[in-house]
Amino acid sequence: MIEPDAVSEPGLRADLLDTWVAATDAGGSVGFTAPAPVDLVAETLDRALERVAAGQDLLGVLHNGDRYVGMGLLVANSGQLSSHWRTVLRVMVHPKYQGNGAGRLLMNGLRSSAEQLGLEQLMLTIRDGGNLDTFYGKLGYRIVGRHPRAVRVAADDYRDEIMLVTDLTS
Repeated sequence: MIEPDAVSEPGLRADLLDTWVAATDAGGSVGFTAPAPVDLVAETLDRALERVAAGQDLLGVLHNGDRYVGMGLLVANSGQLSSHWRTVLRVMVHPKYQGNGAGRLLMNGLRSSAEQLGLEQLMLTIRDGGNLDTFYGKLGYRIVGRHPRAVRVAADDYRDEIMLVTDLTS
C-alpha cells in the first residue's frame, strides 16, 4: 500500500497513468474504452490520488523494481452502516506484465490490507464479457448481483455490470 504522504513520489503518477492508458487501449475494463481519453484518465487518476493523500482510500501498487506496473484501490464507503466493507476499484496491471500472476499478487495484497483494517467484506464490479468473473472467482469472490445493460461501451454495445463480494472473515 502507498502511504498517503507517498502519493507525490516521483514517477508514481506517470507510471500509473501509463498503466491505465495501456490497460484501456488493450481493452481492459478500467472505466474507459479504447482509445483511452488520456486527459480524462489523468483527471480520474488525480482525483483518486487526492483521496489517497487525504487518507480516505487506500492505493495498492505493483512495482517491478523499475517502475509501477499495477494498481488497485480500496475505496471507503460513506456512512457508519457500511464501514465494515470497502469497494475494490480500478484494478489493473500494465498489459506488458500480465499473465504471470501479477493480478493475483495485486488482489492478494489488497485483501491483506483490508484484513489488516479489520474489514469483513470486499465488493467489486466487473463488466460482463471479459471472463473476469472466473479470475475473481478463483480469488474467493462470488456473484451477488447483475445490472443488465448498465455499461455502454459503444453506441450499440451494452454490457451487464456484475457485482461480486468476498468475505474476509469466516
